[in-house]
Amino acid sequence: MKGVAGRLLSVDLSTGAIRTEEIPERTLRLFLGGWGLAAKLAWDRIPKGADPLGPENVVAMAPGLLTGTGIPTASKTAFSFRSPLTGTIGRSMAGAWAGVALRRAGFDALVIQGRSAEPVVLVLEDGKARLDPARDLWGLDTRATRKALLARYGEGVRTAVIGPAGERLSWIATIECDGRQAGRGGGGAVLGSKNLKAIVVKGAGEVPMAHPERIKELIRHWNAVIREHPVTEADMKYGSGEFLDWMNRVSGTFPSRNWQWGYFKSAYARAQEGKIELDPYYWAPKYSKRNVACPFCTKPCGQLFVVEGGKYGPIEVDGPEYETLYSLGGAPEIAEIEAVAKANEICDLLGIDTISAGVTVAWAMEAVERGYLKPADLDGIDLRFGNAEAMLKVLERMGRREGKAGELLADGARAAAKRLGKGEEFAIHIKGMELPAYDIRGSKGVALAFAVAFRGGDHLTAGVYGTEYGGAWWKFEAVDRRSLRGKGFQVKIHEDLMALYDVLGICKFSRHIFFLEALPDMVAAQTGLELTAAELLTVGERVYNLARAFNVREGFSRKDDHLPHRVMAEPIPEGPSAGDRVPYEELQKLLDDYYEARGWSRDGVPLKARLVALDLPEVAEAVGAKGV
Repeated sequence: MKGVAGRLLSVDLSTGAIRTEEIPERTLRLFLGGWGLAAKLAWDRIPKGADPLGPENVVAMAPGLLTGTGIPTASKTAFSFRSPLTGTIGRSMAGAWAGVALRRAGFDALVIQGRSAEPVVLVLEDGKARLDPARDLWGLDTRATRKALLARYGEGVRTAVIGPAGERLSWIATIECDGRQAGRGGGGAVLGSKNLKAIVVKGAGEVPMAHPERIKELIRHWNAVIREHPVTEADMKYGSGEFLDWMNRVSGTFPSRNWQWGYFKSAYARAQEGKIELDPYYWAPKYSKRNVACPFCTKPCGQLFVVEGGKYGPIEVDGPEYETLYSLGGAPEIAEIEAVAKANEICDLLGIDTISAGVTVAWAMEAVERGYLKPADLDGIDLRFGNAEAMLKVLERMGRREGKAGELLADGARAAAKRLGKGEEFAIHIKGMELPAYDIRGSKGVALAFAVAFRGGDHLTAGVYGTEYGGAWWKFEAVDRRSLRGKGFQVKIHEDLMALYDVLGICKFSRHIFFLEALPDMVAAQTGLELTAAELLTVGERVYNLARAFNVREGFSRKDDHLPHRVMAEPIPEGPSAGDRVPYEELQKLLDDYYEARGWSRDGVPLKARLVALDLPEVAEAVGAKGV
């Protein structure tokens, strides 16, 4: 297959062995690259029952098939591992220049196993790799680490680093990629458990392409489409939080106060002229200095938020994104944008996922409200809803696993509830992963997508929220977010297509521009393979089933496709979605519909016949169900 190097770099940190391996042609054709290749490597190389923080766990890093080609918004690199947060397969995507550099250095993937006796940096320069000591970097935050690496290895290198949270094995630790984060599932802790502080990549070669002139034509065409597209201006001016006000006031599905509310009730009650500070229409004109882009993005949605001096000191952070406006704003009931931005910066510097961190803090605030936690249990901090200063102090402790607060909260809400011995009924998670910014009580399809997502509570595995809340997308029309009808097929198709985007490395914020029909031309220009749209969608289905099979191998089944107690038992109390919830009985109907659409057993296990049809015979033999 053209358009790929056909090689991966394998690193064993226990022995120091580094070798180049050929990737089988069949693997490349079935999985193409990106998340497909990363998922395949996870299945093949992570043994059943592996301790997520043990040397047997493996981290695979694989740039998307189109990443580095110049196709606009094809920027993403996949990281796979067994997640310490959930125990499931972990998938974390980032708009990482290190992924582009990896391709330019002549590799389609990087695989890391084992554990170094001392902290190290993996250095890859134009096809040659080595391990350098990193004791002097241990303890540095992500920005200081990157600065030190640039000083040591030169301004042209690209990096993926961990912060103090990864070093201290926080289950919600991230991998920082030159200002972009592979955020969810605890990949930073897996690298920390291996004593790997950073990956440094320098590649001076060219990304291989089957038809480079055709790639150039496609770049010109799609840049013109993006330039004229109606959403581009809003994306660039206001970023991913552009629809925050709509989610609050029109839909009533912006979860706040640890999901006690379906909209940010207290903030809107005090709002001047209907605007709250968290709304980018308020803060972007005031605080955003410029756009921040992922590699090869021509509609950058990142906002460089800058405060030179103020109540919380200087702030410079890329964001806050929509999810962060919820997790560090709505969920803990913090309405002050500078406080949210400061919290965002703390999370980025320490290397913790903003969604999991904020939802965990909100859980602790409700535990305080109920009398389950006292200030003495939290290092004397009065952690109550709306207390921004207290939130910032607790985030510092979480990121460094310091004090009572850090020990309790560093590994997410589910772990905190188990350690406290109470509070699970208001811990907002699925499979251990804290939920993002969509009150799924008011959207049955999103609730189903969250329940079945292979990495835990997640909006990007299916990306169905846009269709549900907007009522239409691509082939889907007149979608009723409150109806149960047809949700299984709807979620299944969305999951397969989103998996394909992750295989190709295309940003999911482009899914309203790059529909499935646009992708065969791109793949043909890159690889020379003339694949139909249906064949490409099958690649996504194959990868999705492989991820599910990994979880089945680790003991996951229907019982784990759950929803938080609050979602099932407590209706949204007020607002446009008042009264909405997803009772247990409705969830079971949704699961039956989904498993049937997938070709899985009633227990949520892929049927052998389905896996064989997807060219996964060895997976079928290992975990496939024989019948319904």
